Amino acid sequence: MTDQRNGEQQLARLRAELDDIDAELLDTLRRRIDCCVRIARHKSTHEVPMMQPARIELVKGRAAEYGETHGIDTGFLENLYDLIIGETCRVEDLVMGNGTP
Repeated sequence: MTDQRNGEQQLARLRAELDDIDAELLDTLRRRIDCCVRIARHKSTHEVPMMQPARIELVKGRAAEYGETHGIDTGFLENLYDLIIGETCRVEDLVMGNGTP
């Protein structure tokens, strides 16, 4: 019975740690989107096109290198960054074309 209780407590601690990591991840995503809003405003002011393919490749390449170094599947990171970049492009487009979201 004690082993089961210890196991449940350990699982609860690990889940609490995971919840904290998830909160940090979501906050980081929010900060990334906020930064992209500022970038979109700068691009708008200076007449820079929203889409910057070279920058996208640089960011995705950096993520792939990180994955290789830290044992994270690079295909997963590519898919993740496709989603993140897609959302930030959507937000930048709104800021540059239709006002601040």
